[in-house]
Order: sequence, then C-alpha cells, then structure tokens
Amino acid sequence: MDDREHVIKGRQIVARLDRLPVWPYPFHFLLIVGIGFFFGFFDILTIGFALPRIEQSFNVSLDQATWTITSSLIGYIIGSFMISRIADLYGRKWGLIFSILFFSIGSFACAASFNLSWLIFWRFITGMGIGAEIATVTAFMEEVSPAAIRGRSTCTAIAFGMFGFAIVPFISYLLVPNFIVGWRILFVIGGIAGICIFYTRRHLPDSPRWLVIHNQLDQAEAIVARAEQIARQKYGELPEPGPISDQPMIRDTRLLNQLSASLLKRIVLFVLVWFFYYIGNYAWLTLAPSLLIKQGFDLSKSIGFIALSSFGFIVGSLISIFLSEKLERKWLAIIIALVWSLALFIIGWYPQPIVIVIAGFIATTTIATIIPILYIYTGENFPTRIRTTSLSITDGLGHLGGAFCGQIIFTFSHFISSNAYDFSNAFIIMAITGIITAILLLPGMKMTQRSLSDLAK
Repeated sequence: MDDREHVIKGRQIVARLDRLPVWPYPFHFLLIVGIGFFFGFFDILTIGFALPRIEQSFNVSLDQATWTITSSLIGYIIGSFMISRIADLYGRKWGLIFSILFFSIGSFACAASFNLSWLIFWRFITGMGIGAEIATVTAFMEEVSPAAIRGRSTCTAIAFGMFGFAIVPFISYLLVPNFIVGWRILFVIGGIAGICIFYTRRHLPDSPRWLVIHNQLDQAEAIVARAEQIARQKYGELPEPGPISDQPMIRDTRLLNQLSASLLKRIVLFVLVWFFYYIGNYAWLTLAPSLLIKQGFDLSKSIGFIALSSFGFIVGSLISIFLSEKLERKWLAIIIALVWSLALFIIGWYPQPIVIVIAGFIATTTIATIIPILYIYTGENFPTRIRTTSLSITDGLGHLGGAFCGQIIFTFSHFISSNAYDFSNAFIIMAITGIITAILLLPGMKMTQRSLSDLAK
C-alpha cells in the first residue's frame, strides 16, 4: 500500500468514527477517564482549604503558605508539557499513565511533609501530574469522540471533576477544623485514588486519530470497528461517512516544525485567555477561605460558606453537558465569563453571609460550565498531531496566572488601598479578570460540531 492509499484509508477510518451519532464505547470508559478529572480537581481545591492549617502547622504566614499553590501550578506547567510531548509522540495512553503516577506519588508525599519547604516541593510533583492529566484527558476525549457529540462526551467526563470540586468542601469541613492532621488526610485520599485510577487505565483504547496520524491503521481500524458495533446496538442503522480528502497527511510531530504563523497566533491567544481566567479562578478556589477569615469569619463558617456554594459545581457541570452542542462554544464561554464576573463583583460589594453563599453558588456554577467548554474549545483549535502539546502549552502557561494569583491579587489590592488583604478589593480584581477573558475570546474561531479533520493547519 503506497502513501496515498494509506492516507485515504486513514481518512476513511476517521470519517467512519466522526459519523457515529452516539457514544460508541462502554460507559465505564467515561467513568475511568472522568475519575481522573475528579481527583485532579479534588486536589486543586484541597490546598485552599488546607492553607489555614498549614499556616498553623508550620508557623508561617499566609504569604509564605501560598507558595504551595505557586509551586504546584509551576509543576502543572512543566509536567503538562513534558508528559504531553510523550502523549503526542508515543500515544495518549502513555500520557494518561505517567500523569496519574506523578499525581499519586506527590499526593502521598505531601501528606508526609514535615516542613513547608518539603510540602512546596511535593506540591510541585503533584502539580506535574495534574497538569498532564488535564491536557491528556481532554485531547483523548476529543479524539475518541465522534464529531457530533464531541462536546457532550468530553463535558460528561469533565463533569466528574466538577463533582470533585463539589465534594471537597464538605470533606474539608469535617476534617480540617476538627483534626490538626485533617489536611494531611485530604492528600492521602488523593494518593489512594490515584493508584486505583492507574490500575483501571490499562483497559482504555488509544486514540484512533493518533493511530491514523502515526500510520498504525490496523489498530485504528479495530478500535473504530468495535465502536461501530456498539453504536449499531444503541442506535440501529448508521449514517454513511462523510466525504474525505486525499490531501497528504502531515505526520511530523516535532513541535518546532509544526508552528505555523496561524498556530502561533492561536497559542498566544489561548495562553492569554487561560492566564487571565486562572487569576480569578484560582483566587476563588484557593484563597476564598483565607480571605473570608481575614474579613472576620471563623474557619468553620468560612469553609461552610464555600461548601454551600459548591453545589454550583454540580449544576454547572450538568449545564455544560446540556449546552455544549446547543450553542457555539466560543459565545457560550464569553457569556459565562461575564456572569462569573458579575457574581464576584456582588460578593466584593456586599460581603454578607447570604450574599456570599448565593453569589458564590453562581460563581461555582460558572466555573463548572466554562472550564469544560474552554478545554474542549482550546483543543479543537489545534491539529491532532500536536493537540496534546498545544493544550499543555496554552493551559500550562495560562496557569502562571493561577500560580501567582495570590501575589497578583494582593499586590493590586495594596495599590488600591493600604490593606493588601482587603476583601472587597480582592474580589473586584478577580471579577475584572473574567471581563478580560470574555474580550480575549471575541476573535476566536467557530468550532462546534466541526470535524477535527478540517483542522490541518
């Protein structure tokens, strides 16, 4: 078979996958992938609730304790890029395996840390795993999904992560205020879960699109044939595949050889989108309990407010599943970012308990809605051969906003008034980052239900 025949056969395999109208794999595949998101997001929120106890355990200030957030997000950036390159070069399954290993080892070591320096180091290792997990899982889900349900299936997997966001405040409410080692137990839970996830992932298929790009057509054919069989059982007679192109297929995965001017522009755009969004997002997820304490609420009440508002994570994840294919994802993300900003403005202006809970519920709802939409939309903007790497670069470098959210929020708050920890100033600054995110998304492409095969350059 010459190269042209390989290209045609490969595109036929992808077209057969894209025309499927239903999720064409066993349901437990979604569960296996989604549980990784669950504990990745579980860990992201854990550190915010642990901060007050970390201050006490190691006798450090809030400024010093927030370096645990910074180190984990710097690790997120480095690990995301390193392991995503493995996923682009050697297959998505290898990326999924390495990411959960780093997460598990780091989580156990965080629980055993005997001073702040060691905790900062092991948070870096944990962050490497989380960053790679999010980029690799997002690319994997987009590539195994048919075009018509790509948004819905990926949002369903990410929704499991949002349940992690929703559950952590309640577990923290039971453990952190009542036990001096409660914050350590949170990390142990993550480590145990990581080992279980590692064991189940060996059953997942690799991405048919990745296999086609790397000329492993027999494996891709077998995966798609099995997917067609399951789809027929669920749906009946399947539609015919769409037309295919016989243009040469670009298989070179070397990053520097693939960065055309248009791809570089997209990378810069999405780095900025994620950077500004993550400043406010991580400030809410990690600093809100400490800011509430600075405002005069005790530890139990502060965690309680966040716990009640965290029901929004469940609501938002369901909204993302429902709307992901109903509206153009770019415009949906813009609307949600603006609603997020309004909720944070309200909390900053009226920091009363009922306002904090209700507006906080709206804020968490928007987080659970926009994050899966933005993950999907970011991945859709890049070709298969470098999708995971591009996701890791944009989401990873964007996490610099989250890594230094405390420093950025407190510095600008100090410019506004003499009190760097002023509650209203901090939330107003968070709200402004949402407005900037919405503005940056305006020039983005329309990608909803568009075939990923169309995106060659």
